[in-house]
Amino acid sequence: MNAHRFAQRQAAVTSFMVLFSIVGIALYGLPFFYDFMVRDFGWTRAQVTSGNAFSKLIVGPLFGFVAGYAIDRFGPRRMMLSGILMAGGALIGLSLMSGLFWVFYVCYLFNALGYVCGGPLPNQVLLSGWFDKSRGRAMGFAYVGIGLGGAIVPLLAAWLIGWIGWRGALGTLGVLMILVALPPAFLVKEPPADPASGAPGSKPALEPIGWVFRTPAFYLLAIGSFCSIGALGATNQNLKLFLSIDHGYTQMQAARIATLILACSIAGRLLMGWLADRWPKKRVMMLIYLLDGGALPLLFLADQQWAMILFAVMFGLGLGGEYMIIPLVAAELFGVKVLGRLMGVILTADGVAEAVTPMIVARIRDTTGSYDTGFMLLTGMAFTGLLVISFLPRALSKTRA
Repeated sequence: MNAHRFAQRQAAVTSFMVLFSIVGIALYGLPFFYDFMVRDFGWTRAQVTSGNAFSKLIVGPLFGFVAGYAIDRFGPRRMMLSGILMAGGALIGLSLMSGLFWVFYVCYLFNALGYVCGGPLPNQVLLSGWFDKSRGRAMGFAYVGIGLGGAIVPLLAAWLIGWIGWRGALGTLGVLMILVALPPAFLVKEPPADPASGAPGSKPALEPIGWVFRTPAFYLLAIGSFCSIGALGATNQNLKLFLSIDHGYTQMQAARIATLILACSIAGRLLMGWLADRWPKKRVMMLIYLLDGGALPLLFLADQQWAMILFAVMFGLGLGGEYMIIPLVAAELFGVKVLGRLMGVILTADGVAEAVTPMIVARIRDTTGSYDTGFMLLTGMAFTGLLVISFLPRALSKTRA
């Protein structure tokens, strides 16, 4: 195996492990503990989902583009290392809090910083820099880490909770994140100047990005992903509350649903990554959004086992490709030289949606006593995203405005 091929595989494995931790464990694991905070601290659903909103509304707009600039200028590795430590430390801090709401917010602030610095953004740039023709498959493999982490964490958390309580379980997950992600991120190499040859070269001057913001395609991609990510985020953040408190699911029953979703997301990542190397990426994105939007109405039948199984399969398949397809479409349309800054902007907007919609849906539930209105809102958002993406061009003119 030549050095370039080895470095490519090392990059793919590193992204797998980092995404397993920062997204799989933290993003999908934290909502599994919300019902304990509601019961133990007397907080409302809106309060326990507001930490995610508060942190991402501050961190995303302030640091998203800055992080993208730093990654384009200096490479993703150093950002990933700091992000891993902050995200893992945030879970440890949450496990130690005593019901003081400001501590909850501070921990979520560091969790959001960890997500921006070590989550999808630097890993998308790392993989796009190391891979060219097989970029879809590489991204699909790495994003399996999210599905695997998310599939494992509900069952692992349920077992740990029964053994050492929810606080001990949350702290253990924080330590696990650091142990799993930090070593490979420390050893991985920065991407080369030329993904096809692996030639290191010198770091080129930053390509101007202003032309991107003058194209309708940028706004279509940003708005479409905003709607779909918002619907996904609100569903994920409220699902355990909906199943456990509203419908009386046991901890293990709720964990099985969450695990089925994330297990199906593994298949979704591999499938969508494979399709993205063969189909127009816009078509793959529309398929993903169709699966997500079509799954949400099944939540109105939460008392029916068949409906929840079908929901978990459809939602999981769509979820698997959701975050992966956005940088693939962006790289195809705008190129990899501006990808860090571009994704910094798009992921900031998506982070706002992912932050605000869970709190809105939770507040609707607190006010009306039902999730029905909130789930109708999310279904409408998902299909709006599908409609917007349908207008996205398959390619841009080579002449920039």
